[in-house]
Amino acid sequence: MKAIISLKIFFLVLLVVGAVPVWANFLAGEDAYLREDYDRALEEWRPLAKRGHDEAQNMMGYMYRYGQGVPQDFEIARHWYRLAADQGHARAQNNLGAMYRQGLGVPQDYAEALRWFRRAAEQGNGGAQNHLGLMYFEGEGIAKNEIEAYKWAYLSAQQGVEPALLAVQFLEQTLRPDQIQEAKRLANEWIPKGEEVTL
Repeated sequence: MKAIISLKIFFLVLLVVGAVPVWANFLAGEDAYLREDYDRALEEWRPLAKRGHDEAQNMMGYMYRYGQGVPQDFEIARHWYRLAADQGHARAQNNLGAMYRQGLGVPQDYAEALRWFRRAAEQGNGGAQNHLGLMYFEGEGIAKNEIEAYKWAYLSAQQGVEPALLAVQFLEQTLRPDQIQEAKRLANEWIPKGEEVTL
């Protein structure tokens, strides 16, 4: 009974501060997006993104990056990702890192990619952890470090990220047992700095 009353109070507060319509509009856009009704998704998300809704901004970036309902435009994608990333949105930070790593809409810049991947990875974003591990393995923008590569791939693999699972298997065949043990120790001691927003 207390839980029901608490839930009613929570939704009442959301109504008073105006959060329910924003959330409802985002979910309507998400539903349209999943049905591949990109025009409707844009109709719901664009106003939210312009008002600073970080998840809508991330999805606007995604749609421009892949040309879903709009002409593909990497510069506009980067713009939307950056707005969300600056608010601490981990997936947008990961997406922005990928743009810099690949040179999409920006000059290729491993240092900038590394900066965004690290911010997202530190929040626990599995995709960014995988990217960070790859950059350590390849020595892109940072000194090559296979122990750090394994640590980040291992953390990502714990979330079921498929490329990270493959990376861990590969690294386990190339690293010495003491290196693997050290990397796992570092991974087990790692604590996220913040919390990734998930739907």
